[in-house]
Amino acid sequence: MSNITKDMTIGEILRQAPEVAPVLLEAGMHCLGCPSSQAETLEEAAMVHGMDIDTLMEKIAAV
Repeated sequence: MSNITKDMTIGEILRQAPEVAPVLLEAGMHCLGCPSSQAETLEEAAMVHGMDIDTLMEKIAAV
């Protein structure tokens, strides 16, 4: 998933690559369809959930 960046919103990521959803769910991001996910970047979501963005990006890249 080299086309996914940490500056993309969760909504953008899911529209472009729905196969990433299980990775996000496993990371604790259970509100993938909520309104905030449409405006929150992946990096912001990682920060809110207390996870390292680089580790999350590695997991997404492995999909």
